[in-house]
Amino acid sequence: MAVYERSYRSYAGPLTEPRWRFMVLPRYAVRDVFTSKLFIGFLVLCFLAPLVLSVMIYVPHNSTFLKTIETMSGNEFTLKIGVNGYFWYMVAQGFLAFWMAFILGPALISADLRNNALPLYLARPFSRAEYILGKTVVLNLLLSTITWIPGLVLFLLQSYLEGFTWFSDNLRIPTAVFFSSVIWIVLLCLISLALSAYVKWRPVARLAYIGLFIVLSAVAGIVNFLFKTDLGSLLNIGDMIGVIWATLFGITSLTDVPAWSAWMSILTFSGLCLLLLARKVKAYEVVKS
Repeated sequence: MAVYERSYRSYAGPLTEPRWRFMVLPRYAVRDVFTSKLFIGFLVLCFLAPLVLSVMIYVPHNSTFLKTIETMSGNEFTLKIGVNGYFWYMVAQGFLAFWMAFILGPALISADLRNNALPLYLARPFSRAEYILGKTVVLNLLLSTITWIPGLVLFLLQSYLEGFTWFSDNLRIPTAVFFSSVIWIVLLCLISLALSAYVKWRPVARLAYIGLFIVLSAVAGIVNFLFKTDLGSLLNIGDMIGVIWATLFGITSLTDVPAWSAWMSILTFSGLCLLLLARKVKAYEVVKS
C-alpha cells in the first residue's frame, strides 16, 4: 500500500481505568524477574523457614508420631510455638527480604535514568507518585510472599490445630507479623528506590545498599562506645527495626532505646528517602496548561 493511501485510525481497543494505568510498569517487571533461574531458586529457598515451622506446628498434633517419640524417649513430648517462635520467624524472613531487595531493588529506576527513559514515562498519563508506586509493586508483592503472607497462613494453621481458645489468646501474633513485615518492606523499598535513583550502575548501587547498613551500624557502634550511651543505635537501621518488632510482639528488646525513639528514627530515615526520590524522579521539562 502506498504511503498516501494510508489513513490514521485511532485505537479502538479497551482503555484501562486511569487509577490502574501505573500497573503497566510491574506487569513487565514481573516477566523480567522470573526469567532468572537463580532468582527462582532463591525464592524457593525463602519458603524453607515457613515449611520447617509448619512441620513443627503440625507434629505435636500427630498422635502416631507422639506415641513413637514418647515410646523411644520415655518422656512426654512437648513442642509449643508461641510469640517467640513467630518473632524469630520474622527475623529469618526479614533477613531474606533484605537480600531479595538487594537483588531486585537497585535495578528499579537506574535503568530508566541511565537510558533517559524517565521523561517518556512521565509523559504518559500517570504522575511521579504513580511511577514510584508502580516500580515498587513487584518488590512489595515478592517481599510480602515471603514475610507476612506465609506468617498469617502459619497462624491460621496453628489456630485450626490448637482451637479457638488459642486463637483468641494469641491475636497479637498475626497483628505483629503483618505490621512488622509492612514496616520492613516499606523501608527496604524506599532505600532501594533512593539508591537506584542516584546510582545508575547496578553493581555499584548494590554495593551502596549493603554499605549503607554497614556504615550506619559501624557509626552507631562508635558513638555508643565513645559516649557510653545507646543513643547511637538510633543510626542503626537493623537495631531500630528490632526494637519496633520487639514492641509489636510484646517481648524484651535487645537494646535500651525507647520504642518511640526507634519509630522516630525509622520515620525520619523513610522521609529522607522520599525527599531524595522527589528530587530525582522528575521529567526534564514540565509544561503546565
